[in-house]
Amino acid sequence: MARPGHARSRPSLKEGEDEDAEDPLDAMISRTGCAAQHRELQECMAERQDWRHCQPQVRAFGECMARRQRAEE
Repeated sequence: MARPGHARSRPSLKEGEDEDAEDPLDAMISRTGCAAQHRELQECMAERQDWRHCQPQVRAFGECMARRQRAEE
């Protein structure tokens, strides 16, 4: 089953796979340095059920990702 906030379903585990293995999307976001902003956005979305009510968190996450992208250029 997908983690809260992720719109995709997780494929069935194959034999030998760890059920607690980190989600690839979570791992990717952690590498950006924007995990805290992403977590706040996900919490707001879970609570409010409407991204329009989470604009400060959307902006904070977007700004963090934009800073990361500029730093890579």
